[in-house]
Amino acid sequence: MPTFKYEAAYLSGEKVKGVVEAVSQADAVAQIRQSCEVVLSLKEIPKTAAKDPFARFRRISAKSLALSCQQFAIILKAGLPLVQTVDLVAGQTSDKGLAKLLRQVSEDVSNGWSLSYSFEQRGSRLLPVTFRETVRAGEESGDLLSSFERMARYFERMNKTRENVMSALTYPAFVIVVAVIVVSIIMGYAVPTFTSMFSSMNIELPWVTVVLIAVSEFFQKYSLILLGALALVIFLVRLYGMTEKGGLALAKAQLGLPILGEIARMSGASQFAHTMSAILTAGMPILQAIEVAGRAMSNQYMAKEVLDTLPGVEGGRSLGECMEHTRELPRMLVQMTAVGETTGSMESTLQVLAEYYDNEVDVRTKRALALLEPTIIVVLAVFVVFILMAVYLPMFSMYSAI
Repeated sequence: MPTFKYEAAYLSGEKVKGVVEAVSQADAVAQIRQSCEVVLSLKEIPKTAAKDPFARFRRISAKSLALSCQQFAIILKAGLPLVQTVDLVAGQTSDKGLAKLLRQVSEDVSNGWSLSYSFEQRGSRLLPVTFRETVRAGEESGDLLSSFERMARYFERMNKTRENVMSALTYPAFVIVVAVIVVSIIMGYAVPTFTSMFSSMNIELPWVTVVLIAVSEFFQKYSLILLGALALVIFLVRLYGMTEKGGLALAKAQLGLPILGEIARMSGASQFAHTMSAILTAGMPILQAIEVAGRAMSNQYMAKEVLDTLPGVEGGRSLGECMEHTRELPRMLVQMTAVGETTGSMESTLQVLAEYYDNEVDVRTKRALALLEPTIIVVLAVFVVFILMAVYLPMFSMYSAI
């Protein structure tokens, strides 16, 4: 709840200063006048930064949101008041961040705030824009129950897609980590041992062994510098990506990558279709729905293309026609959006498209990982053969010379 700093005076002329928590300035003035007759000044105190330095990077998971939306729908269907509903959901969730947020929202709603306004003020960093705007649309249409039911299905699908991808990534990630550890041990400890042994033999070393020794010595001397340089490059890229120009450039570069670019494109199309379908069904106007859908997309370049359609739609053109001028949105998405708009069934059409693109993301991700696994094995095999040759060839030369 906002906090206001005020200066007031009694009829006697005595001035006082203080702070008060209130829903609005009018409410703050009303509270102050209960004790002081004249309000001289009133100013809202800006919210202080969070004590937790990592708070700005935290988000509530799709799994927690899906479960909470299901609970909201069940309790609202039972006919309980909104404040009691929020309290019950806050007590049932296992996500500490979400529970804290819901307790604050409950207090705000009991003090006269609307649910959507409280979520916007309290959860602008924690909650996805789709959640906040769908609650707003449901509140304005008077059908919060349906909004929470739709969001429960929406976040459940998002969580399922994410879990499928993470499950598919587990094995390749494990293999890569083990490979890095093994290579580090070989280059840092095993190769120097063989190097000292070969130097005492006074024999001419084959080029394979010379290369392996040189690489080992290079990493022993400059490994910390390389790690520092890598960390610096990652930091600078992240910093560049936080700027508007840099974010667009990196997003466009991501779409241009082989295999991964197509997965990102399909994922963006799925996000657009899911969000548009959910908030249009909740009763949100088309212009606001386009803005929310664009803001909900993770790829900034695709999001910009969606948001760039707003002036055309506002000027009276159809969304499908405006989307024809985009470069990165899949053609099927553009054409089916136009068909749904023409037939008056955009919500259901986009829902079907969302499910299609969810499946495409899953299939293409598994296909990419199916190619990655043998690639990792081949690279490791080549490296092992290289080390074996580097170690055994000098020994064969030594035995042949005896």
